[in-house]
Amino acid sequence: MPDFPGSSALLTATDAPTLASRVALRDRPAGTPLLRQEWGDLLFMHWPVPAELLQPHLPPRLRIDTYDGMAWLAVVPFRMSKVRTRFTPPVPGANEFLELNVRTYVHLDGVPGVWFFSLDATNALAVWAARTFFNLPYLRATMRLDRPGPDLRQFRAERTHVGVPAATFNATWAVGAPLPPAEPGSLAFFLTERYALYASNRAHTKLYRGRVAHSPWPLHAATMLHYESTLVESHGLPTPTGPPVLHAGSPVSVELWPLRRV
Repeated sequence: MPDFPGSSALLTATDAPTLASRVALRDRPAGTPLLRQEWGDLLFMHWPVPAELLQPHLPPRLRIDTYDGMAWLAVVPFRMSKVRTRFTPPVPGANEFLELNVRTYVHLDGVPGVWFFSLDATNALAVWAARTFFNLPYLRATMRLDRPGPDLRQFRAERTHVGVPAATFNATWAVGAPLPPAEPGSLAFFLTERYALYASNRAHTKLYRGRVAHSPWPLHAATMLHYESTLVESHGLPTPTGPPVLHAGSPVSVELWPLRRV
């Protein structure tokens, strides 16, 4: 059985994702999830970039997912909490940590998803498990999240992983008013409503897809007050230009299914 909803007419080897297939992915997959967790204090920062800039950085079978002809590059800081597997309750000391990812959006066989260039995290066990069992590019980092005001967030990070390019991140943002639900077909929906992720082995000879389920993001307006980062540049990509498109996300409970080879 496929690990995604939708008919074969919508999900073909040659077609880019349709609006119907994007909406269908919001349906919770069958079976039992492998992981449960909560994501909060999250900020989506997105910059439009030419698709040809990112395509060479992907495994051969993946294709960049575009909106109005543009690819999107994102930096996303957040707090992960209540982390537990289907076999174990939350483990004290390992069930809450900070994470910071650099990502873009891709598709394979009509199924849209997220491709991670990196996922920096403060939890050594999570980094080891993700790299060992899920082929995800998790990296060790020190991070701190502060709330200097009721609606203010300050997130600082420094990569400490051995053998990879160094990177730092320092951002302060204000969380604003709630936004209307992201409508299918809108830019906000394209950027934030993502229910599949892709991963690859180092040689890019094996490709995997995992499903994610959560309620639609409760989005808020956000204002960037300070931003310094070398995360994108650490991947050999040029510094994003212009102000990012910002969305702050209220907490959501998330379920993740095992990755399957595709």
